[in-house]
Amino acid sequence: MSLARPLRESILDQLHTGQWRAGDRLPTERELADTFGVSRTTVRKALADFKQQGLIEQTVGSGTFVAEQAGARLGQRIQHDSSQHTSPADLMEARLAMEPAIIELAIRNATVADLRRMDDCCDQAEAAQTLEAFEHWDAELHQAIADAAHNSFVGNVFSLMKTVRAQGDWGQLKKKSVTPERRLAYQVQHRQIVSALRDRDGARARELTLEHLLQVRRNLLGY
Repeated sequence: MSLARPLRESILDQLHTGQWRAGDRLPTERELADTFGVSRTTVRKALADFKQQGLIEQTVGSGTFVAEQAGARLGQRIQHDSSQHTSPADLMEARLAMEPAIIELAIRNATVADLRRMDDCCDQAEAAQTLEAFEHWDAELHQAIADAAHNSFVGNVFSLMKTVRAQGDWGQLKKKSVTPERRLAYQVQHRQIVSALRDRDGARARELTLEHLLQVRRNLLGY
């Protein structure tokens, strides 16, 4: 792997920066082997890995090309890598900075369907029989509020946050910190936030969101 690392990193860099785009032809195996001082077998193994990841396509007699779905696959890879290296403390810091800040967008742009989706998330969370199910619908509610902003960048960021919440560290902390009393408090806070959004009361919705997140942080991290 150490011999192939410069080759792999160079290919990924060309894809990330857009120097190689969908449909572009990669150098031949011989050219890559000569450039990076590795065997053609090493090159083949690296290309086989990228092909399995959906980043490249190979056609006998024609060569190796950047796959049409390479951009989407790279986005998924970045999201996965980011989620693996984000601590619960980092996540809470980001949530405290961002969730109250997007309330104004949600107030301005939320539709009746958006509010109905929030109500459904609250219903499902309250009916959940396990902590895992409750946590799922808790995350879905916060995603629904972000999606109500109708801003694709905001939606994508919150989707990444939801991915982080699905990681083991967050789940273990939730198991240790959530008592029946705390879960009930979260459910009440969720309903209050949605009610403020429905009333288009931005100041109250921001205040409730901040209070909710601060309580979650205290329960999870002790400060």
